[in-house]
Amino acid sequence: MRIIFWAGDSTNTENKAHNYPQTGIAQAFDRYTASDVVIYNHAVNGRSTKSFIDQGRLETIYNEITEDDFLFIQFGHNDEKSADPLRYTDPDDDFIVNLGRFAKSAKNKRAYPVFITPVERRLFNEDGFTLKSPSAHKPYVDAYFEAGRRYDVPVIDLWSLSRAFLERRGDKASVRYFMHLKPGEAFWCPKGQEDNTHLKYEGAMAFGKLIAEELYRMDDIYSSLIDPKVLSALNDHSGTSVINEDLIDEKNIINNVYRE
Repeated sequence: MRIIFWAGDSTNTENKAHNYPQTGIAQAFDRYTASDVVIYNHAVNGRSTKSFIDQGRLETIYNEITEDDFLFIQFGHNDEKSADPLRYTDPDDDFIVNLGRFAKSAKNKRAYPVFITPVERRLFNEDGFTLKSPSAHKPYVDAYFEAGRRYDVPVIDLWSLSRAFLERRGDKASVRYFMHLKPGEAFWCPKGQEDNTHLKYEGAMAFGKLIAEELYRMDDIYSSLIDPKVLSALNDHSGTSVINEDLIDEKNIINNVYRE
């Protein structure tokens, strides 16, 4: 058995029934992994690299992780919160240092760290097809690549991939991936209180697939984490993704992809 330990924030955390339909990427990622891979999801709402470490959560992972396991590290949303000294990190300084602490914790146990940049927020310009710029994530994305070079850790740039994904779909079509709920659904969000950060199941699956595809393009150590039959089933013969508004829903994923 191979274990992926996942350290992150609310975009990855395990959600209980009272948070339905909110779903973290790490919560749904086992739909893409090989049969011998298990995910230990340590992501927690509201955490930055700083607060995650300060609360002893990295230490918990360090005590559990073993040789040939994996540590996926995905932060950024809360590191940006400059008004909160308990969470804020400077992207040019302590954010990089903190990423190094995660990487060294994995490598000290002969496990494999992977940096994953944060998923982009759904914030469109008035044209409905381009995302607002500059993105608050960008300095932290740059920091991930610097940390990757400094600590010799592969980087999956979900930020860039998710931006391209969202701009291909546009403002209206991309609503379904985030916590914009329809009247009658649980925990209906009143107009003006829509959530453009947290994901529904559709979003967790769509952005999780982007990560899975990047892993599958990497060395065997990483590509073997992914079940190729799943990616094949979700792509047409030209290699174009068929995860779209019709195929992403949970019922079709379970019934059509995971049927034995």
